[in-house]
Amino acid sequence: MRNPLADPYVLGISGGSALGAIIGIVLGAGSFYLGVPFLAFCGALVTVFLVFIVAGGSRGLMLDNSLLLAGVVVNSFFSAAILFALSIVNSMELHSISFWLMGDLSGAALKETAGAALCLFIGFGILYAQARKLNLMVQGEETAMQLGVNVRATKYALLIVTSLMTSVAVSLAGIIGFVGIMVPHMMRLVFGSDHRLLLPAAALFGASFLVVADTLARILLAPAELPVGVITALCGAPYFIFLMRKKVQG
Repeated sequence: MRNPLADPYVLGISGGSALGAIIGIVLGAGSFYLGVPFLAFCGALVTVFLVFIVAGGSRGLMLDNSLLLAGVVVNSFFSAAILFALSIVNSMELHSISFWLMGDLSGAALKETAGAALCLFIGFGILYAQARKLNLMVQGEETAMQLGVNVRATKYALLIVTSLMTSVAVSLAGIIGFVGIMVPHMMRLVFGSDHRLLLPAAALFGASFLVVADTLARILLAPAELPVGVITALCGAPYFIFLMRKKVQG
């Protein structure tokens, strides 16, 4: 999307995935194998195409600012839908879902984690295979098309793959925001825009950052535990403001 401010959290993909997962929990889809992750994926996919359509992508008019504004609008709608879903669950479900919405790594079982790791590994392999095309698209869509890249098909394919990866992560750990903004941008400053280096570096550093954030969430108020999303938001919100100011100033 060629926008340093675009990530699954800001664009509302995490929120759409969370809404799908909550609907699955309320309807009892957790009793079916992969029921909740499947609905989370559906929510993420619906969000992607809503943002794409609202931003004018279906008419070839999608701009960076319109993309972010569309994400804010769609995310606001899903936030309201999440609040409605929370209002109809019982108190025990409300507490667990509320904690999960702020990001929680403690609830994932080993079997679920292994399945998620497999999905994420496959998704990362697909993304890495497109690294050359991504490098060309960074130089401009017209340049990429002149060099034989089907830009529209590549965008749709990558949107679907990243939606799947986001939905898998959200269905296990809830919404953990701002990691997708900070880490890739920092790695781009270190490694440049070559996605053959940028993708693995962002994956490794992002995982390391999340482990550190989760450790802090467990020890800061011990024996109580903070949601890990609180820690990442405290780090990510100022960084997001910094990126916005930098973008506005050119």
